[in-house]
Amino acid sequence: MRLMAVTIAAMPLVLGGCTAERERAAERAGRAAPAPVVDLSPADRARDVPISAEIGTSVAHGRVTGVRLTDDKGRQVPGEPRQDGTSWVPNAPLAGGRTYTAEVTVTGDGGRTATRRTTFTTAPKPTKPAITSTLYFAGNQTYGTAMPVTVAFDPGVPKEARAAVQKRLFVRTDPPQPGTWSWLEDGTQAYYRAPDFWRPGTRISVRAALEGLPIGKDLVGDAEHRATSKIGRQVSLDIDNATKQMSVFRDGKLVRRIPVSLGKPSTPSSSGKMVIMEKHERTTFDTRGEPDGGYVVDVDDAQRLTWGGEFIHSAPWSEGDQGNTNVSHGCANVSATAADWLMGITQVGDLVTVTGTEVPLRAGNGWTAWNVSWDEFAKGSALPVPAGLRPSPHTVPHPGAVAGGGSPGPTPSASGG
Repeated sequence: MRLMAVTIAAMPLVLGGCTAERERAAERAGRAAPAPVVDLSPADRARDVPISAEIGTSVAHGRVTGVRLTDDKGRQVPGEPRQDGTSWVPNAPLAGGRTYTAEVTVTGDGGRTATRRTTFTTAPKPTKPAITSTLYFAGNQTYGTAMPVTVAFDPGVPKEARAAVQKRLFVRTDPPQPGTWSWLEDGTQAYYRAPDFWRPGTRISVRAALEGLPIGKDLVGDAEHRATSKIGRQVSLDIDNATKQMSVFRDGKLVRRIPVSLGKPSTPSSSGKMVIMEKHERTTFDTRGEPDGGYVVDVDDAQRLTWGGEFIHSAPWSEGDQGNTNVSHGCANVSATAADWLMGITQVGDLVTVTGTEVPLRAGNGWTAWNVSWDEFAKGSALPVPAGLRPSPHTVPHPGAVAGGGSPGPTPSASGG
């Protein structure tokens, strides 16, 4: 018992000595650690800085632990760091012709902190022509599991400028499901998707922060776009030209087969992976002036699949042909009853797979992000794609696995048939 008592009494002395030694060692390490080296951009006293500017933070022997940006009236500008820590991004474009000061706090490897400042003045409103950008992802919507985030550009973004533009296209998913952007060859559209289809319930927030962004030598970005929406239940449609049948799947289970009539040989339907882009209870197809057109017709329950004018829609005039003969101008004709039922079950962003027709789907004729394999899609990114970002081997894809694509060329049309 006496030995036990002595041992217990000695323990605080031993622990106290170890603690003091650790503190002294940390103090020595802090003194020995090199001072952090910080490079900031824009450079101090820089002028004519674009309103899309970020606070670039390059740090050696430390890390950024705080950024404060204020304008020339002392008002703080909200923002947040990039995930890779290379810069701090304001939540909105800066004002033109104003002076800003950034204070960046850095903590060195030894624990010491330091603050660096840079003051710069933004350029006045740009006079260069703007590239018009359109975000095809609205806020407060419920989309299908194949919904790509799509940004269109007019004119197309030059290849050498795409990396800078892509860096300003932000997507967040909750729960996290990372993906990448991919560009059409002509730069007129960029799509964002993950390796696998979105999980139902996922919340997606998008920011296309392009206002005032220099694009190449002669152009600037036109606007800031934001939207947050969610992913709904899984629905997909498989249309087989060989059987003239549409198979409708919900949560991976077949719920209905519907007879269809596709495009006749002179106006064939496209084969490929498409996404429902729009839904109209009633619309008008006007093909006057088109090579194979010349008619005007009102249709009910129409769902757009391509910019070129391919729809799924009610066609009571072809119900006798549905399931056996192709008579349409490229659309998928279904009965009035089936079209009404489909409108109640589908969502914009649902996958539609057409097989066995005479022509392949052209890349960019609609939202064609799923019409190529993941590896091919990732090649279209203007920035490096993490090597580990790949389709899950444990995920059983819902009906319609990925297939090949074609050439670019979005040409919006209201035609159908």
